[in-house]
Amino acid sequence: MFGNSKRNKPQNRIDSLIGAGTTVEGNITFNGGLRVDGHVRGNVFAADDKPGTLVLSEQARIEGEVRVSHIVVNGTIVGPVHAADYAELQAKANVTGDVYYRTLEMQHGAVVQGRFVYHADGKSEKVVPIKPAMAD
Repeated sequence: MFGNSKRNKPQNRIDSLIGAGTTVEGNITFNGGLRVDGHVRGNVFAADDKPGTLVLSEQARIEGEVRVSHIVVNGTIVGPVHAADYAELQAKANVTGDVYYRTLEMQHGAVVQGRFVYHADGKSEKVVPIKPAMAD
């Protein structure tokens, strides 16, 4: 509708689950959708820069870097979050680290101890360059 039609669409389904009470030590690379209800000590990446949606429940915790296209956080992340398209921080979200995003939704109660860094694909075609005034 609006914006860039090349954007990756979020996954409508969850392909993988890390259940409550489960602890994973090591990096995770996934395709499609991943829901985390447990604890991950390691980096979490969507495979090969393909669209990947990560959902963290209220009791979930990730200690490491996160790189996905779409993320919904209601748990805890200790490390930087890179959301290529969309980041949603729900009311119980607690992020200690910088959040890189293109589109951001943050609910009342969410906490971020770090910076918000906006990034876009490139220069907008709607931007008109301004020439400096000539000195007399």
